Parts: sequence; structure tokens; C-alpha cells
Amino acid sequence: MIESLWSTVRSVLSPHGPAMDAAANSYVPGDFSIHFFLQLAVILVACRVVGWLGRKLLAQPQVVGEMIAGVFLGPSLLGLLLPDLQGAIFAKETRNILYAGSQLGVGLYMFLVGTTLRTDHFRSKAKSAAAVSLAGISAPFAFAILITPFLVRIPGLFSPQISVANATLFMGACIALTAFPMLARIINERGLANSSLGTLSLTAGAFDDACSWCVLAIVLATFGGGAGVAILAIGGGLIWAGLVITFGPRVFAPLARRVEEQGEMSYAILAITLAAFSLSAFLMDAVGIHAIFGGFVLGAVMPRGRFAEDLKRKVEPLAVVLLLPMFFTYSGLNTRIDMVNSVSLLLIALGILVVSILAKGGACYLAARLAGEDNRTALGIGALMNSRGLMELIIINIGLQKGIIGPTLFSMLVLMAIVTTMMAGPLFEMVYGRRARQSGELDALHRVANAA
Repeated sequence: MIESLWSTVRSVLSPHGPAMDAAANSYVPGDFSIHFFLQLAVILVACRVVGWLGRKLLAQPQVVGEMIAGVFLGPSLLGLLLPDLQGAIFAKETRNILYAGSQLGVGLYMFLVGTTLRTDHFRSKAKSAAAVSLAGISAPFAFAILITPFLVRIPGLFSPQISVANATLFMGACIALTAFPMLARIINERGLANSSLGTLSLTAGAFDDACSWCVLAIVLATFGGGAGVAILAIGGGLIWAGLVITFGPRVFAPLARRVEEQGEMSYAILAITLAAFSLSAFLMDAVGIHAIFGGFVLGAVMPRGRFAEDLKRKVEPLAVVLLLPMFFTYSGLNTRIDMVNSVSLLLIALGILVVSILAKGGACYLAARLAGEDNRTALGIGALMNSRGLMELIIINIGLQKGIIGPTLFSMLVLMAIVTTMMAGPLFEMVYGRRARQSGELDALHRVANAA
């Protein structure tokens, strides 16, 4: 076990195999630059247009439109209708640069989300957050135990070499996921960033996603990655989070005082802060969790007041408008929604969708009610927690790459992710948001946030 752990640590910065098929002709640096700027222009235009249409026609938040735009730019639509054009713009050999930009975007965004976390709301809602989080983990795995033995027997869904236990763990992790970046943007766009409901949902979603990634690490370890993978992911993640929570506030307190004295955040302090973010994201990525959790946990301990306000003002426009759309597009480039091409497969996909909604949204609703939340708030929590989005696409892409699942199950899970994400916003508005706006509740929350 120790040898496996040491081998895993040593391999963190080593090459991990080709990311795509080798090209007949090598790309020079200038080729990557040309493709990158063209890709960025296409991504920004597509995300803005589809996002606008989603808001006007489907009452979807901008973030859902960006997720759909990413899928449209991939093989599911553009690659299907104009394969030569899609291949020329998004050449396989150039996608590593797009991937790095996408990780920077989503990591920075979750770093900023962490700075809005209200610990006072968390303390007041600790019982509800714990109950929702526990239900959001236990119910999906219970449902996975029921359906996975059936799915394993269907050829092409899982690898023939995978055990029923590992397949069950993987399905449980997929169903238990909450789209943490997506959830954060929906909460921000709905005016809930500083509310107790928003904090409760984010906290429970963060814990559920962290647990899902730890389970994935265990599956990868027992599927051939070695025990070191699981030990490094779980142990390393817990140690780093503990260090950040314990020492982070003390380290940044002098910088916060400097910002208050100067009246604004200097470029030097901004550089130090972004370097700390990059280190935290690197460590979480290196241990096998994900960069976004490194960004979020560091953001949660950032000083509030002028420090957080200036940080958000300087970083958020670039992260949200320029970098984050790359995250959605990169995932969309690996998505094929045309793989579910028969009635039997469609019925299985619908079954997975129904089970996922009941296991996640239904369980979180019941847990919130049992924890003392009123019916409207519990329904709102269930609607938000049921969103999966691109976090689902990340974990199933890993499953596909590692040979745990086949392309058909991958496509079914993509459909589940899209549907549950699209239904989150409208369902939340129906059960909570609309009435809260009519009563002025959300406006009051905005006034409190602005006054803080």
C-alpha cells in the first residue's frame, strides 16, 4: 500500500499517455495560437446567443444556455451537420490548450463563489445542511444498488471486466453528484448568493460532490489504479482542506488590513491571492479530487469586506465572460447525444433519469422537511440539488476514458445531466422563486447583501 501511494505521488507531474490520436503532421506553436483565438471567438458568440435564446424562450439562466451551446459546438450538432468545419475549428490536437483554459475558468469561478459563502448562515442551518447532504449521498447509492445489477447485464453499458460492486459505486457517484459550478451560478443569477437557502444548498452540494469524487477514486483504485490513488485523493484532500481552514484566515488577514488601509486591492496583493488560488487548485488536482474544490475551499477563507469585493470586481468579469465558457465547450466536444438510438435504450435512459430525480431531488426534499424547513424551502432545495450539469460530464468522461463505462451508458448519463440541469431553474421558480419575488423576499436579501 505504501509503495502504491509513493508511486502515485511520483507520477503526479509525469506524462499520463496521449490525450488524443497522433496527427500525421505536427502542429507548431503558431498553429495552436491561430486555433485558440478562433475557438475563443466561436465559443463566446455561441454562448451569448444560445444563452440569450435560453433566457427569452425557455426561461433558463445564462449558464444553462452556455452548457447547451457547448454541446451544440461538439459532435452532437455542429459535428453532425458540418463535420469538416467542426473538425477544422476544434482540431483534436488543439484541445489540450482549451482544456487548460476551461479548468482555469471553472476554478476561478468557484474560488469567487467561495468568497460569498456565509458562515453565519451555515451555522444557523448546520442541521439542515447535514441532513440534506446525508440524504443526497445515501439515497443515490441505495437506488444504485437496486438498478446496477440490471444495467451490468446489458452489453455495452459497463466494461466486461468491472465488478458489480465497482459498477454500483460508480453509478451511485453519478446520481449523487450536484452540479456545483452550475448550482453556484444558478444561485447567483436567482439572487440567492447571500441567502440561507443558497448557502445550505451550496454547502450540501459541495460535500456531496466531494464524496462522489472520493468514491470515484476508490473505483479507479480497485479497477486498476492502485490503492495509492484512493489514499492520495481522500487523505490529501482532507489534509489540505484542514490546513486551509486552520491557517488560511491568519495568512490573509494582514493582506486584508493592507487593502483596507489603501482603499483598494493592489496588483501585488491580487498576484499573491491568485498565486495562492493556483497552488490550491494544483494540489486538489494533483491528489485526484478536482481543481474546483481547491479554489472553493480557499475562497471560503478569504477575508470579507473590501478585500473580497475588490477581488470579485477585478476577477469575476474575466472568469465568467471569457474563461468559463471554455469549460462548457470542452465538455461538449466529448459529448455524443445521438448514441441512444433504439427504443429499448431510450427506455433505459428514461429509467435512469427518473431514478436520478427521485434519488437526489426527492431525498433532499424529504431530508430538508425532516430537518425543520418549511415545504416551500424544502422544495426549492430539492430542485436545486437535483441539478447535475457539467460536473456529471466530468465524472462520466473519466469513466469513459478509464474504460469503466461504454459510449452508450455515457450518452444516457449525458442526457440525464442535461435534463436535470434544465429542469432545475424553472422548477425552483415554480416552487420557491416566483412567490419569493412577489413577496419581496429576494429583494430584501439583495438589500442585505449590498449593505454588508
